[in-house]
Amino acid sequence: MTAVNPSLPTPADDGLESLVFASAREQAQALADGRVTAVALLEQALARMERHEAQLNAVPVRAVVQARSDALQADAALQRGEQRPLLGVPITVKENFDVAGLATTVGNPDFQDNIARQDALAVAALRAAGAVLIGKSNVPHSLADLQSYNTIYGTSRNPWDLQRTPGGSSGGGAAAVAAGYVALELGTDIGGSVRIPAHFNGIFGHKTSYGLISMRGAGAPQGRFSARDLSVAGPLARTAQDLELALDLLLNLDPLEAKGWKFTLPPARHRQLRDFRVLVIDAWPGADPSLSEQLVMDRLLQRLQAEGVTPVLWRDLPAALRPDLGEQHRTYRSLLGASVANPPPLSPAQRKRLAELAADDRSAEAALLRAPSLSHATWLQDNEHRHALRHQWEQLFTHFDVLLSPVAPTPAFAHQHQEPKEERRFPVAYADGMRQLGFRELFNWAGLPVLPGLPATSFPLGLDDDGLPVSAQAVGPYLEDRTTIAFAHAFELAHGGFVAPQLHNLEVVA
Repeated sequence: MTAVNPSLPTPADDGLESLVFASAREQAQALADGRVTAVALLEQALARMERHEAQLNAVPVRAVVQARSDALQADAALQRGEQRPLLGVPITVKENFDVAGLATTVGNPDFQDNIARQDALAVAALRAAGAVLIGKSNVPHSLADLQSYNTIYGTSRNPWDLQRTPGGSSGGGAAAVAAGYVALELGTDIGGSVRIPAHFNGIFGHKTSYGLISMRGAGAPQGRFSARDLSVAGPLARTAQDLELALDLLLNLDPLEAKGWKFTLPPARHRQLRDFRVLVIDAWPGADPSLSEQLVMDRLLQRLQAEGVTPVLWRDLPAALRPDLGEQHRTYRSLLGASVANPPPLSPAQRKRLAELAADDRSAEAALLRAPSLSHATWLQDNEHRHALRHQWEQLFTHFDVLLSPVAPTPAFAHQHQEPKEERRFPVAYADGMRQLGFRELFNWAGLPVLPGLPATSFPLGLDDDGLPVSAQAVGPYLEDRTTIAFAHAFELAHGGFVAPQLHNLEVVA
């Protein structure tokens, strides 16, 4: 644990504590106004980590010496009157992003000696905006889980309930934002890895449109030029507006691409909640909703109707207008499995199921099992389906501005580290009682926007009867990231957003 340095300046005002759960924008404004120093804000963040990290283990990789130097430089820049969006604001980034001088392991002991030579492009962009990077947040082994634990850094815990996971793979970062360490975290998302941790911790998270943010310098080993298929970077924060702030800083980073073209994202379609044309999927096609999904949808629909919004239900759309979500999910599973350069071997149970598959089995499970040995010809067919779906979604979004759905069938669940993870079972409450869902059954909603590369913003809806955060996600048209973020912000203004967990009530876990 890193101790707070008592020799550094302390805040001169009594308003520092009010910034613990403030937004990045509010912190930046307080710094620009001279109401707090960057050094004081950093020391407060470090003190909070000192107090809670033994329980949460959210940010196991620290850059304290550099952060203190950066905070001093930020204060000098502020004194000179410099203006930058994040000047002096403490942040964290997910462990899979390269930070010069720190290891990038993706939670895998094979990469413990993989010391980054330079910052990832996205990290460098946040630093250029004045952010003070205090460390890297915890992840699952190889980023391949909905929990954030590994043999290098241990287990991250949820600030709402230490017996539960903060999610994965951006779980440590979501816990850090919810616990008041930092106002902003940079994560990645290929299967809900930003949105599910945001849902589990009661914060905001944004999965960007595919290809929007450079992934150079993310992952291990370092030095790769191509990004993993389907994967995107995206921010986590306590307000929707901070998502847009981060998005603007992360655009157009690749130096080769920036020579000839730049993304200029269209403005949000609307700003007022009542103006959005809303489509809602209240249950996955062919399945009945869990009690948590039902709670999310009931709460969402009631609050929308209170604002004069009349959503259209997915099942009421003409069939020709609805993308086939079953076929989409099958192709998502296929390309997701094929996106792994060195896939882990199938478990004995998986090999048995693969051998028993009928040749015409087009289920999502069959696609996942076949993915590691997918032929290039089949990959091309799946890729064509991906692009056809993107055009079909584009047509659908001529009639609607956002699609709303749950993020996951359950709030944060209890730690479950059984191996192989494909054999895990998670208790989820339904109207007819508890059901045991498999690991892959938790991903339907998270995967919905991934294959067509659509933007999706997870936004909080308060707490359930057990005191756990629940969220919905707003999915929008390709490259219209500002629209989903604007919807989340409008909903936040009307019905509230982030609620701080009571960390003093947590019990220490052995």
